[in-house]
Amino acid sequence: MNITTFIIYCVVVTFTPGPSNIVILSSVQHYGAKKAMHYVYGATLAFGLLLAASALLNQFLAGILPGLVKVMQILGSGYMLYLAFQIYKMGSTDSKPVQTATFATGLLMQFVNPKVILFTLTVIPSYVFPYYPSTQASFGFVIMITVIGFLAFTTWVVCGAVFKQFLHKHYRIVNTLMALFLVYSAVMGSGVI
Repeated sequence: MNITTFIIYCVVVTFTPGPSNIVILSSVQHYGAKKAMHYVYGATLAFGLLLAASALLNQFLAGILPGLVKVMQILGSGYMLYLAFQIYKMGSTDSKPVQTATFATGLLMQFVNPKVILFTLTVIPSYVFPYYPSTQASFGFVIMITVIGFLAFTTWVVCGAVFKQFLHKHYRIVNTLMALFLVYSAVMGSGVI
């Protein structure tokens, strides 16, 4: 395995905009970086759990993967549409729905996020198992990918904090754009298009 290619793939997938990263940015805008980190902790835990499940249950999941992916796509898309609505209806710092910046929301979002589900179900079998079939190696790669994910989430928190004044000044436009990105993610993740 080319470790450089593997790391680049993990960085690109985790750092690029996706449903979780958009919610993180919105959470920083409305609650601040400290509160958004609760979401990040939940998202990171779920990300690691999904990677571990993929590594441990890859043989079993291969048989039911098509049905599992479709169910996760539908659930994930519905949840993302709900979050898009929550983000869109947020006002300035005066109206803060509690649902978007919690540990539980971060945890749940990862389990229904099609981008994360597909990534976690494919990265270990595609990049790790062919070259490192042992359980210890898989566990090491799960830890490494989880750390990369945490760094990506934290980067979004930092960017949100740095641009917080801009985000507050243009909150209606920013909320609308973030909601539209989530709607786009939901539509693309649903498998309809």
